[in-house]
This record gives sequence, structure tokens and C-alpha cells, in this order.
Amino acid sequence: MRTISKDRLISEMERLVVEAATVLDDKVVACLRNGQGQEPGERARHILGEILENQAIARTTSIPICQDTGVAVVFVELGRDLHLDFDLTEALNEGVRRGYQNGYLRKSVVRHPLDRVNTKDNTPAVIHLSLVPGDRLRIRFAPKGAGSENMSRLAMLTPADGIEGIVRFVLETVKLAGGKACPPIILGIGIGGNFEKCALIAKEALFREVDDRAENPIDRALEERLFEEVNKLGIGPMGLSGVTTCLAVKVNSAACHIASLPVAVNIQCHAARHKETVL
Repeated sequence: MRTISKDRLISEMERLVVEAATVLDDKVVACLRNGQGQEPGERARHILGEILENQAIARTTSIPICQDTGVAVVFVELGRDLHLDFDLTEALNEGVRRGYQNGYLRKSVVRHPLDRVNTKDNTPAVIHLSLVPGDRLRIRFAPKGAGSENMSRLAMLTPADGIEGIVRFVLETVKLAGGKACPPIILGIGIGGNFEKCALIAKEALFREVDDRAENPIDRALEERLFEEVNKLGIGPMGLSGVTTCLAVKVNSAACHIASLPVAVNIQCHAARHKETVL
């Protein structure tokens, strides 16, 4: 049975934290450049140019892309044939702790939502663990900032609401967010499951490659429609008007109750930061 060391896991987690905060994915950068080329307005083109310059400076100087270095969100796939002789949650949090401290990243986590006392190391992370075949450990990490997260929403629609109800809810959510979510945005949409499941798969949708397409044809058609309609809203870069409101829409779906149609919209700002590794 294969094993990995605790020190190696901690080190890799620390690396993911620092790289995610400072290096924007090349595919996201390409989307931003494409949006800049399509914008008819000078103001929108200028804003996208500033965003592109900002990420380039962050990449070359190892300075965070955004001052909000977020809550640490970690999706872990643990192979059933991999043996760990240490506490996985503890090790992941130690990696997050070192990454935020050694990377000089802002610590944004408070120990309780009402007493607001900062934990001073950005732990605990939000960790989602699943057991999978094999002997590998896959870690996907994203620092999720509050600006976009605060504008995310969930609705328990009815089956009668159907696709049109989903589209209305998504468009309403994006309009309410306006410039507060720092567009151009990426939308993670979760449909189905139940109250908590739709929110979870919406979050996980944001970890998908920005240029991929949903495997399910219904989900894929919904992605295409929402992408087109969201960009018709005219919100534009940073909410100051334009045709580049959204860089991508990712729809994840799950089975649900016959009487339910849960929908979650998890918004990601233009600093679409996530990294992954396989150990």
C-alpha cells in the first residue's frame, strides 16, 4: 500500500496557497484579453487592460493578485489504496497556515461570525473530502474572496419553474451583484441535489477549466444560454458597462427530489484563482 509523508503534503499545500494568490491561470488571462478585444467602449477596454497589467505584476513579483486573499477552500480526492499515518485535516490546515504566513497573505478568517476575532493564520480551511479509487491524493485549492462570495445566492425553486426559472434567478443574481462582485465574473451554477448539495456542486463548478464544457447536453445548453444572456446585461468590467460581464458559465447538476428544483449561483470574480496537485 502506497504512502506519502505528512511533510510533503504540508509543503505542497503551502505551495498551492502562494501560487494561487499570485499566478492567474493562463486560460483566464486569455479570456480577459479576448474580452478586451471585443469591447467597443474605451472605458471597458481600459479597465480590462488594468486587470491584465495587475495580474502580470503579481505573477512577476509574487505579490497577491488581490488584497482579499480569501477563505481557503480545498477539495480533496483520497485514493482508497493510499495510506496516511497522520491527520489529513490537520496537515492541510498546517499547509494553509504556512502558505498565508510565509507568503505574507492577508489573514481573513475569524473564529466566530459574531465575535469577529481573527484566527491570524487564515485557518481553518473549508475542506471537502471524497474517497476515490486508486492510490493518489488530488488536492484542488482556491482562495475565495468575500466580494464575489457575498453576492452568491441559493433558491429552492419548484419543478414548474423549469429552465426559465433557473435563467431568471441567475440573471437576477448577476444584476443584484452588479459591480460588487468585481466583474468580469465566472459563474458556478449548481442545479439539483438538495439545499446543501446544489451549493456544493456550484462551488465545485468554479474549479473546472475555464474553457471546458459540461458533459451533459442539458447542462451544456444551459451554460451557453446563460453566458449569452448574462453578457447582454451590459454590466461590464467592474460594473461600469460593457459587453464583458462574464468570462464563463459552468453548470453542474445532480439528481433531486421530484418536488424540488434547488439552484445555487456561486460567483467568482475576475481573479479566478485555483491550483491543484496530485501526490
